[in-house]
Amino acid sequence: MKDGFPRGQTAIVGAATYGMGEAPGFDSIDLAVQASVKALAQAGLTPADVDGLFVGLPQDFLSGLSLSEYLGIHPKVTDNNRTGGSAFLTHLFWAANALATGQCEVALIAYGSNQRSGAGKLVSSQKVPYFEAMYRPIMPVSAYALAASRHMHEFDTTPEQLAEVAVSARRWAQRNPDAFMREDLTIDDVLKARRVCDPLGVRDCCLVTDGAAAIVMTRADRAPDHARVPAYVLGAAAATSHMNISAMADLTVTAAAQSGPRAFAQAGYSPKDIDVVELYDAFTINTILFLEDLGFCPKGEGGRFVEGGRTAPGGVLPVNTNGGGLSCVHPGMYGLFTVVEAVEQLRASAGDRQVPNAKLALAHGNGGVLSSQVTAILGTRETL
Repeated sequence: MKDGFPRGQTAIVGAATYGMGEAPGFDSIDLAVQASVKALAQAGLTPADVDGLFVGLPQDFLSGLSLSEYLGIHPKVTDNNRTGGSAFLTHLFWAANALATGQCEVALIAYGSNQRSGAGKLVSSQKVPYFEAMYRPIMPVSAYALAASRHMHEFDTTPEQLAEVAVSARRWAQRNPDAFMREDLTIDDVLKARRVCDPLGVRDCCLVTDGAAAIVMTRADRAPDHARVPAYVLGAAAATSHMNISAMADLTVTAAAQSGPRAFAQAGYSPKDIDVVELYDAFTINTILFLEDLGFCPKGEGGRFVEGGRTAPGGVLPVNTNGGGLSCVHPGMYGLFTVVEAVEQLRASAGDRQVPNAKLALAHGNGGVLSSQVTAILGTRETL
């Protein structure tokens, strides 16, 4: 244990996606099952081996029970925790603890959504309080637009710098055959795109897609039996700062400033050691905020940090190497996809987007309106 976390005692031995982009004819649970079976097969396992299940489907608040029944399993541990898009990294945190303490042997974390084919538009279930509703916000984008506006006011962040985030994500997506949007994208394209909520345009906002992801975890001593290159869980920490955007103390500082340092302390590494970064980029401002709060650059420097393709292929810090929520996939909640891509990079199975010699990866989830932040540090055997 390090800082109360079972550092390196558990590992991810399977990680898969399914139905990326559009998957007509599938319900959300169908997609989650397909990704789950695929991830389990990578580890040489079947649903019958799963005794720890962690899931949160979009419209099913008893999805732990539903997915158990669908898979025909009777898990000892079931968790349906919901903190928005960060929930699945919270699941990783609790799965690591459950495995390390012997409460289960094989943990499955899964998510699926048919948001695009089922609804065709972004639908927020968040209840807007009266004192916000009177301003008629379009949630969640209005909340993130407030954060972007404040960051621009305080630190002279520019629309061009926000656009750099979208362009870098697209350049990674162009190397990913599973990414939903792979067309060329320029800074000018982002700036001229239809406005959604000033200062954010449509290319500053995440995709609306279908898709599913799943990971399989077990104890570190069992991991080599199930994966050629396990991704060991070195640290994981969560922090919550508010529910409603009107209660956020500082629109330019998220709770990642708390979760990140704790996860790094558990892992025994610092931001300068990380080879690849997977962030929850629901909006371009997210990437800038999280790079600052997680310690990759000083507060207020995020806009300048991403200039010149520094986070794009060939840049100094590979960020969102699958294309992220901006260009790869975003089926309502993106958190678990950050973990899957981190695992892909660590096991050197990412194809044309592979970061050479990636040994340490950071995956970060965001829930609500910058409300819940969860940071995980993963590494190869060399990092233990």
